[in-house]
Amino acid sequence: MRNMTRITFVILSVLLLASLSSTSNFVLGKVHVRVMNRLGHGRSMQIHCQSQDDDLGCLTVPDGREIEWKFYVNFWGTTLFYCAVQWNGSVWHHFDAYSYKRDDNRCEARCNWMISEDGRLFGFNQKHGTWDVVQFQDAQ
Repeated sequence: MRNMTRITFVILSVLLLASLSSTSNFVLGKVHVRVMNRLGHGRSMQIHCQSQDDDLGCLTVPDGREIEWKFYVNFWGTTLFYCAVQWNGSVWHHFDAYSYKRDDNRCEARCNWMISEDGRLFGFNQKHGTWDVVQFQDAQ
């Protein structure tokens, strides 16, 4: 029994040290994702976001409004939230709202997205303080 306690302590210590040496969101806390509708002219958009574990449902976001959700990055660094969005009867456009591999360094704990008046997708890069154009995955 004493050996089992010692082994458990060693394993937990190693995991704690590994997580403290990382700058990942696993240590920093929750990630907040926001998708903003800036289509203008009173145009609403429909959006459906989900991960492997959570489905946020299909929502209508009025012009000038946004949706936001938060979650913890999983221990393995494989967290992925993806969305489909459409407006004015357009085709559904797809994008990854959060991918640990891409966003752990790019947007850290706040990932902001904006659908602009001309229908382009912009992602805010916290590291550089810029709004970057991001291609929808269906437009490649």
